[in-house]
Amino acid sequence: MEALGIILVILVVLALIAGIGALSMYNGFVKARNLIQESWRQIDVELNRRYELIPNLVETVRAVAAHERNTLEDITRLRNQAASMAHRGESTPSQQRADIEGQLSGAVKNLMVSVEAYPQLRSNVNFLELQKQLTETEDRIAAGRRFYNANVRNYNTKIESVPSNIIANMFKFEKATYFEVRDQAVRQA
Repeated sequence: MEALGIILVILVVLALIAGIGALSMYNGFVKARNLIQESWRQIDVELNRRYELIPNLVETVRAVAAHERNTLEDITRLRNQAASMAHRGESTPSQQRADIEGQLSGAVKNLMVSVEAYPQLRSNVNFLELQKQLTETEDRIAAGRRFYNANVRNYNTKIESVPSNIIANMFKFEKATYFEVRDQAVRQA
């Protein structure tokens, strides 16, 4: 009878340890998911800043470089598509949004390269200030993307690792999407 009591106590202790472990894993998933959402919101702030800077940059270039019309129209179109997706209020990026943002980054880079042919534009104080602000914003977006993707990597690793994958499946935690730039020209920049 005494051995049965000891076995029962051991089973209860093991069940408590397993319950505490499961609760800890669940809370780890919630924390990681919230960290991903927070890091995405930081990127979103910089993307919105870029959306606000681009029209000013386009107007400044348009006044000086009239024959860059196609480039300017592409940037405006991509900016409007990206801003439209941003205003839908997604808490994490979709692959479609990541693709549009990558194309927008590439178009802005191409514009900056093409304005080298306009000495009067390169000496324009407004253009230089906009160029500086846009470059700083692009740098913050890149840093935010790295931070976000690191958080996604850690979260997705937990989802796929044993034994935390059991908790992830039980509570339907799904893998997060990386915010990747697929355009090779933008990746090199």
